[in-house]
Amino acid sequence: MKSCFSKSRPNAITCSGRFAAGAAFVLALFVSGQANAEVFRVGPGEKYGSLADVARKLSPGDEVELKGGTTYGSVLFDRHGKPGNPIVIRGVSVDGKRPIVHGGRDTIEAAGNHYVFENIEITGGSFRCFFHRAHDITLRRVVIHDCPAHGILGADEGSGSLLLEQSEIYRCGEGDKRHPIYMATDERMHPGSVFRMQFCYVHDGNGGNNIKSRAERNEIYYNWVEGALYHELELIGPDGGDPSLKREDSEVVGNVFRKTNASYSVRIGGDGTGETNGRYRFLHNTFLLERENRAVFRLFDGVESVEMHNNVVYAMGGGPVDVIRTSDVRWSTGREQISGANNWIPQGSRSVPSGWTGTLYGSDPGFENLRELDLRPAIGSPLRDAAAPMTVLASPPSFSFPNPLRDVAFQPPVREKGVKTLVRQSDGKPDIGAYEGGFDYVEAEPTQTMSLSGSSSGSLGPSRPGGGGGRCGCILPGEVQGGKMWFGLVMSIATAMSIGVRMRVGARRVSVGRDYAEAVRD
Repeated sequence: MKSCFSKSRPNAITCSGRFAAGAAFVLALFVSGQANAEVFRVGPGEKYGSLADVARKLSPGDEVELKGGTTYGSVLFDRHGKPGNPIVIRGVSVDGKRPIVHGGRDTIEAAGNHYVFENIEITGGSFRCFFHRAHDITLRRVVIHDCPAHGILGADEGSGSLLLEQSEIYRCGEGDKRHPIYMATDERMHPGSVFRMQFCYVHDGNGGNNIKSRAERNEIYYNWVEGALYHELELIGPDGGDPSLKREDSEVVGNVFRKTNASYSVRIGGDGTGETNGRYRFLHNTFLLERENRAVFRLFDGVESVEMHNNVVYAMGGGPVDVIRTSDVRWSTGREQISGANNWIPQGSRSVPSGWTGTLYGSDPGFENLRELDLRPAIGSPLRDAAAPMTVLASPPSFSFPNPLRDVAFQPPVREKGVKTLVRQSDGKPDIGAYEGGFDYVEAEPTQTMSLSGSSSGSLGPSRPGGGGGRCGCILPGEVQGGKMWFGLVMSIATAMSIGVRMRVGARRVSVGRDYAEAVRD
């Protein structure tokens, strides 16, 4: 048989027929898969009365609509979705009330890959309210509260990427080992995984650190975090894992960290059980400290480099702070690697890194209304127009941060005013800190949230990047689930092209099935 690349007209017609046959075959499979997806309605008056009734029936693309105003029991989800075709568990509010999932040792256990959980209240799990031991999991617009041990816990084995967004977590944790949010990723099973947390409000922790993560890469963007017993944020290495297997990096952008006791705000590197030897980037954060210790960064165990730009630190009532503690750090390069530009700190502050440039000192950062915790820079604030442009921010020499966020486009949610995604408007001269002064709060349109850009090997769902490629490739706030259909259609056409070229007789027909299976498999 002549090649499809022959210039003869008859053979071109034959190849066209092959392409059409291949395309029809793949599109038929695609449409069949979409048609087989089901919607399971759960709640009073519906066919199914509990989540456990449907959990074992789920397939890729299925959606569960959970009726609000009702309390449901604990549940295990171990069936798998597929990349771009997740299983969706969606709460449907009734009279403004979400559905509540309550109780059990693990209230919700996500053991199957490719799930989206949204608009659900989760509470009362005796050990874990949400147990994450799968890959490509999204928690969106959930409320997790009153968990006597862990609020969200990621397993050391089996956990991959997780996206947590537009959610509220409070009154969780216990002692020094159980935390409101405690993440991990399995670097052998799911290499390149990402924990991204964005547009969330975490507060009033009962124990532990508000956010503790051992993930391979952390992206902590535009959150309001306050009231931890220990650190507001702790970014460390795998527990008992091989430190040489992967380097764990973290980017922390546009957050408010309000420390209401004497502990440090942030610890990075390790906690005595696992170190990162990683690179860290802190950009446009606002640190608000209360009480006596007034300390910000604590470096511990193995760290490679740290950069800090356009952050503001203020102690309630005024006075100096301890910026950074390095007595417990082990620099993996053998020497300190800290850079930073245009940070604002109180006059007389101690332990200011020598690698910082353009540091601003003062007695008052000039917030709009500190009493009401309106942390936008007011008219006349020294933070106004004082940030270093993104184009000039530099990592320590030879230690560039991988795939950094290219634009600070959003702001944290406003405390106690609802978990919303707020646009960071600009006059072209950026302000220091998490908020831009001179503008009202404006909620983002769904399309605007796609501008979180960069690239990373971790996948959190169908790749729908904006502005040059989404770092995590995740479905972002407000994105319609119908997007998965277009993703699948593109996959189908691309696969059909492969089939049209490759289709032959005999053994070649086997390769067609294999090509398709490899294109859509989990």
